[in-house]
Amino acid sequence: MSLEEYLLKNNIWHRFVKKTETIHTADAAQAAGIPLSRVTKNLVSITDSNEYLLLIVPGDKKVNLDAAAKAANVKKIELVPFGKAERISGYPPGGTPSIGHKTRMRTILERGLLDYDTVYCGGGSRDKLLELRIQDIVRLSDATVADIVE
Repeated sequence: MSLEEYLLKNNIWHRFVKKTETIHTADAAQAAGIPLSRVTKNLVSITDSNEYLLLIVPGDKKVNLDAAAKAANVKKIELVPFGKAERISGYPPGGTPSIGHKTRMRTILERGLLDYDTVYCGGGSRDKLLELRIQDIVRLSDATVADIVE
């Protein structure tokens, strides 16, 4: 099922924003003319017990893996390499959305993102962003909300 099919099937309000092809969040925000703080990094990670997690943080912040591990109630979390992240999520780095992945992952969302009604994430490919309501992200992913940035 494509990302758009997933959104329509689940009756999720969304808006795609076309942009030039980018990989990094800062470049995507600049290309789309959107504040970096509202463009999320969707980081596929793995715990010490081999569980995949998705960490969602604002583009202008750096994830604190120790804080994320504490929020997930595990000893250690590591980010997975780009190639492996794509196999797990089903999307290329730079296009990874906050919801609708190939592999269902437990999600931890940075608390500061709740300050926004909507945020922008990867739109399934490197040439678009996807605007979603933050509450839909939390609800659909059953996200744990915690302070996970430095």
